[in-house]
Amino acid sequence: MSDVVTTEIAPPARKRNPWLTEAGAMLALSWPIVLTNVAQTAMTTTDVAMMGHLSPQALAAGALGANLYLGVLIFGIGVMGAVPPLLAIELGRNRHAVREIRRTVRQGFWAALTLVGPMWLFLWQAEAVLLAMGQDAALSRAAGSYVATLQWGLLPFFLYLVLRGFLAALQRPFWAMVVMLVAVAFNALANWCLMFGRLGFPALGLPGSGLATSLSSLLMLLGLAIVVTRDRRFRRYRLFGRFWIPDWPRYRGLWRLGLPIGATAAFEVLIFSGAAFMMGLIGPSSLAAHAIAIQIASLTFMVPLGIGQAGTVRVGRAFGAGDPDGVTRAGTTAIVLAIGFMALMALMMLFAPHWLIAPFLDRAQPGATAVAELAIAFLLWAAIFQIADGAQVVGSCVLRGLGDTRVPMLYALLGYWGIGLPLAAALGFATPLAGIGIWIGLAASLAIVAILMLWRWQRRERLGLVPRQR
Repeated sequence: MSDVVTTEIAPPARKRNPWLTEAGAMLALSWPIVLTNVAQTAMTTTDVAMMGHLSPQALAAGALGANLYLGVLIFGIGVMGAVPPLLAIELGRNRHAVREIRRTVRQGFWAALTLVGPMWLFLWQAEAVLLAMGQDAALSRAAGSYVATLQWGLLPFFLYLVLRGFLAALQRPFWAMVVMLVAVAFNALANWCLMFGRLGFPALGLPGSGLATSLSSLLMLLGLAIVVTRDRRFRRYRLFGRFWIPDWPRYRGLWRLGLPIGATAAFEVLIFSGAAFMMGLIGPSSLAAHAIAIQIASLTFMVPLGIGQAGTVRVGRAFGAGDPDGVTRAGTTAIVLAIGFMALMALMMLFAPHWLIAPFLDRAQPGATAVAELAIAFLLWAAIFQIADGAQVVGSCVLRGLGDTRVPMLYALLGYWGIGLPLAAALGFATPLAGIGIWIGLAASLAIVAILMLWRWQRRERLGLVPRQR
């Protein structure tokens, strides 16, 4: 009898769960974007905190000016937000694309140049606009002086956003984060010097804060321009080459996608700006407290916004590659991560409000105690709307990755201006709730928009936004 030789066959290697793979890719892409967003908001937080140390009146005036400026800024950010999905979809179709990427980035620059002229003309009249809204004359004058120096940072900031979108679409957002962190440190130092007259600089007060932020925006643009022209991974795209050559079809395509994104963002931010203006009609203490609470909520919002921006890129690349399963995994992962984080932030606002507001006020200043009490009351409602805020922004971002921007814009118009703003005004001025009633209106609008955005995402295949999965 011959010996029988047996060979043991190794079991096939187990494939990693595609959902875990997507979660890892989403986190790897989103954390630098999140830190960039947090740092970006930290610049504004620094401004607000230092204004509070000038006086509660300076804080209230700064809040008026910042909210007027923010409405213009956010619209521009939205239009520039068309660049990442367009680039991501193109890279999904052809990951070696170069000329198409350069042309899209170039038209993003052109769109930024188109935007800033009308914006500068409007912001130059900030004091007159605020007076027409019925705001206090002294606060309007101070707010106008702040916006007059702040507005010049718009163009460098928009150009920076185009370059940042280019890095995000390539899934290499690290340098944008580094540049932003440097700018945050510079902004804090410049504010300290120019607002309070340190290190030999003149004490400019609120205009010094606006100048510091504008200089920081210029620094951000120069930093990323150096990166994309010197780093070998990016310089092959020659983003600044032949800048003057138009690509009208691509330019029109950017506006077709970008205008609804800008309008969606503006509808959301303008309801918060409208809330600030309504707080100004109630009183300076309510306005100052609102400025603190909304700044804290803005900081937490930057995390789901960053996850959503990463979701735009991941969904866009899967969509461009014709991968409906990849679209599902990318979008759903972004939604779950964002909602989970905002739930944790809601708990912090509920149980540690004193700790959160402490950096914004000098308790020795007259009226600071009343402002602190109101800010804590407003943070309760900020905690309530955290999950809805995260859901609505990430829902909008993942739909953006599919090139779907017009219907989400209508959802935002309905939720924020059709329901939220009238409810806030009614509760704020026709009931004893005052400022708290305004925050209830904000919370209701965010919840409505979140439900609509997530409903559309769930129905994306039935609506023909992506091919049906087989």
